Amino acid sequence: MTGGLLGILPSVAILGIAALVAVFLTIGRAWAAESQIRLPGAVHVAMVAVACQVGRFTEELLTGFHARFPALFGLAPMSLGFFVSFNVAWLVVWSLSAWGVAAHRRAALFPLWFLGIGCALNGVAHPALSVLAGGYFPGLVTSPVVGLVGVVLLRRLLDVTQVDVGPA
Repeated sequence: MTGGLLGILPSVAILGIAALVAVFLTIGRAWAAESQIRLPGAVHVAMVAVACQVGRFTEELLTGFHARFPALFGLAPMSLGFFVSFNVAWLVVWSLSAWGVAAHRRAALFPLWFLGIGCALNGVAHPALSVLAGGYFPGLVTSPVVGLVGVVLLRRLLDVTQVDVGPA
């Protein structure tokens, strides 16, 4: 593996765990009976979360997250091209999945569970990384808002879903 690829390993590990949790939530929870009434609110919060992620991505891009995060693990920076492409791709997926959820597509829940979990983790991780770094760490400024919106999104997704008990 080249140095640039090694730099993505910490992100892949953390995001991989978040994705697994999102898969289990998507599979383990079905639409709640009253979900049609509450879906517009969940979709609205999801789009606010996407907008907050645009801000987080912009802050991280401008302050060198792609280099500073891998450096914490003694790794070379991740490729700037990969960092930008990865973030832009997820912003598109999250935006499209909000429409999918509005259309009551269960599979569209996965990206939004992932978004909510990722946002909530960002709210904790970036302040912790700043403490670890002994000062500002890329993403710190936007992390409180991103974290809060992530918690609200998770709550809204819990409101529109229920534990899937299988066929009646």
